Amino acid sequence: MANELTPGSDQLISEVNAVFESVPRPLHFTDHEHCCECAEHDATLNNYEPGTIPRAALGHGGWDPITFATDGGFRYYLPALIRMALTQQGDDYYIDQFLFQLIRDGAENSRWRACSPEQRAMVSRALHLLLEHRLEEIEHNLDADHLMQALEIWSETDEGDPSG
Repeated sequence: MANELTPGSDQLISEVNAVFESVPRPLHFTDHEHCCECAEHDATLNNYEPGTIPRAALGHGGWDPITFATDGGFRYYLPALIRMALTQQGDDYYIDQFLFQLIRDGAENSRWRACSPEQRAMVSRALHLLLEHRLEEIEHNLDADHLMQALEIWSETDEGDPSG
């Protein structure tokens, strides 16, 4: 069941890639001099591009290089995170990690603020697609509350406060 597209995701992934294509690749993705863990995550992210990073490189909730990424690194990899959330199922389920990355700072979400309104709209569209087509799986994995939280934050596309 892994790697099956959520209905409508092929078009959305293409649009996401177009909206994010101008995001520059950072020289470093984390505060790589902070500690050996940051350096390791930076090296992992430096080995790939959004279109080539495999699901396995993003580890699991306790060892996810995106958690340590700067806002610029997060924005650079956001198309890959959206792609994985929409296409990975079963043992490769990624929605939980994706949602964590979107809500981790709540209303003070610097990652939300680092994205343009058009980029935020793409994230919101991806979340709505997950809500429409994958809710049963999301509920089964106990991620429905996080999905609702992410929708609340990322559906705000203007320069206002994401908490409404």
